[in-house]
Amino acid sequence: MELEKELKKLIAIKRLEIKNKFNRHISIQDLFSDRWETAKFYGFGEGASCYNNVLIIGDVTVGKHTWIGPNVILDGSGKLEIGKYVSISAGVQIYTHDTVQWSNSMGKKKIDQQTTKIGDGVFIGSNSVISRGVNIGHQAIIGAMSFVNKDIPPFSKFYGKDIVS
Repeated sequence: MELEKELKKLIAIKRLEIKNKFNRHISIQDLFSDRWETAKFYGFGEGASCYNNVLIIGDVTVGKHTWIGPNVILDGSGKLEIGKYVSISAGVQIYTHDTVQWSNSMGKKKIDQQTTKIGDGVFIGSNSVISRGVNIGHQAIIGAMSFVNKDIPPFSKFYGKDIVS
């Protein structure tokens, strides 16, 4: 159990470092991983950051200086394109497929897939869900807890289920 003691000490040291530097608590896995290295590993753009606990599936491209928060799902099974300088807040889910027709047909129909595109300079608020095939224009703002199942024009604000400007 000596290893367990040493590991607990190391975790305590890393937690204190993060608390002192950023005044926050993060998961153990994020204590030992670097968000910028994770993004680089996945081939994301220069200066992009991606928390270690992000679920990344399939073909996902991300532009430079994009921030991907914790507990995000990036589904690229039907191709996902994310621009530069995008902020994807905690808990966001972005999809490129759904299994509605497959499930309802008892497997007779295919899984529906469509490319989803997020433009440059987009902000996506916490716990929002972006459906397959949606295009979000440059510099749009998606409010927290929004369900986006239609295209959003550039420079628009979308909150909940409606475009507000």
